[in-house]
Amino acid sequence: MRIYLGFDDTDDLDAPMGTGRLVREFGYKLPDGFILQGIVRHQLPRLDTIPFTSNNSSACAIIDMTDDGALDTLRRLAIEHLEIHCAPGSDPGLCLACESDVTQDVVSYGQLVTSRRVTQKDAMRTAGGIDLYGLGGTNDGIIGALAAVGLTKYGWCGRFIEYGTLRDLPANLHVRELTDAGITVVSVDRDPLVPQPDDMVVDANWIRPSLWAGQPMLQLRRVQHGVWETAHGKRKKKHAPGMGKGKAATFAGTAQ
Repeated sequence: MRIYLGFDDTDDLDAPMGTGRLVREFGYKLPDGFILQGIVRHQLPRLDTIPFTSNNSSACAIIDMTDDGALDTLRRLAIEHLEIHCAPGSDPGLCLACESDVTQDVVSYGQLVTSRRVTQKDAMRTAGGIDLYGLGGTNDGIIGALAAVGLTKYGWCGRFIEYGTLRDLPANLHVRELTDAGITVVSVDRDPLVPQPDDMVVDANWIRPSLWAGQPMLQLRRVQHGVWETAHGKRKKKHAPGMGKGKAATFAGTAQ
């Protein structure tokens, strides 16, 4: 059984780790019977009316269970992890859903959240029978947590921050090494060529494949014949206007 676990609003400006790192640490500690397939970071709006800690993102862990009866265990582990590691000033939310239970309404909700503010009531109404938990503060994190699940099921949004050997790949490597790691490559040039197995990808110090067609897809740009570079690099952090030090955030909308 495949499970989507959405997380949002777990940190503040003084937190030792953001939401993405928190979810990665959770994935690393999964016991036997749970297989982490990947973690996808989803971007939410960076609007002046929405306070956020750094880039206003939520995250979804994709987990396969070998025992369908272990759902209660996974839920307990996720809640305990948030209770231990969330920043004191945060408003954490958690969404737990079987992949088969993620409806088109949830997908459409996730798409909507990437464009404007929504409310907790919108999230609860859309979730239906899907487990959605507010675990502190204003509980605003339920908004982005549900969105992360819907966008992951959508399959054309976000980027992988954890996937197999992703973080162990060298900075200079052959296209073949990426495909062997389960990462498809695609040229995003105006007149794209097809990257070949023996072609080189250089200066790839930050490999974060996009979630395209439900799969990790690394976008490349041509440097010269047979040589490519990643199309996107790491972004510097910034804060929303008027954001005070220690203010909780990374939420997708307003309460009530």
